[in-house]
Amino acid sequence: MLKIALTGASGLVGSRIIEILKDRFDFIPVSQDRMDITNKDQVEKNLSNLEFDIFLHLAAYTDVDGAEKEKTAAYVINVKGTENVFKTVKKLGKKFIYVSTDFVFDGQKPPYFEDSQPNPISYYGLTKYEGERIVRDQAMIVRFSYPYRARFDQKKDFVRTIKTFLEQQKSLTMVNDSLMTPTFIDDIAESFGHLFLNFSPKIYHIVGQDSMSPFQAARKIAETFNLDSRLISSISYDKYFKNKAKRPKLADMKSKKNDFFSMKTFSQGLKILSQSSMI
Repeated sequence: MLKIALTGASGLVGSRIIEILKDRFDFIPVSQDRMDITNKDQVEKNLSNLEFDIFLHLAAYTDVDGAEKEKTAAYVINVKGTENVFKTVKKLGKKFIYVSTDFVFDGQKPPYFEDSQPNPISYYGLTKYEGERIVRDQAMIVRFSYPYRARFDQKKDFVRTIKTFLEQQKSLTMVNDSLMTPTFIDDIAESFGHLFLNFSPKIYHIVGQDSMSPFQAARKIAETFNLDSRLISSISYDKYFKNKAKRPKLADMKSKKNDFFSMKTFSQGLKILSQSSMI
């Protein structure tokens, strides 16, 4: 059984990967308490004492707006932290998987495939792209976009956030002229099941089948869970993000390389959630 060491094991995506694949792989969570990725000596000491085949690096500074104000923290975690872990893993002769994001693109010329040229427009996106540049051609890079899943109390994804607002009869204002690509986390987990067994130092987009505006996504959520869509109003991208960090406006993510797992549409993913007791 392959041994997978990973950061971010208690997060939204990492915890679900372990839940779904725990009978197929031996997971070794490396928590922040155990190893500070920004401390090179600590990383080398910890990983040298671990027996693993692949290192999956999920941990990151992900607050897009916060990164504009806390640039040092975002850089140290996303760039130096990635470099520390990657170099140590390579020194040990092991395989490395770096998780990235649609935020490495500018959102001006969709769709975006694995070979599309990154051009980040936010500091968060810049740090994630710098991480890609450190590991590229020597590690696997997996990008995904707007992940959502069944209930996870530690952190809400965008589906749970919107659903909760509507359940509480709170109004929502959603952007109607941008694109996002919602991705069902269970599909991400199953895709990793294939990627672990078929490691190759390439870039993969593991993303949902369809893209839509946040406004359309919110209405789909309301429809699926029988909530009041009249609470949802629309706004333009330029107005909504006027005083916020820039996001890729048309983040229509596609894959040329995922021929091994059929990703769900947003409607299919929501239907599964609506039938789950854990939503």
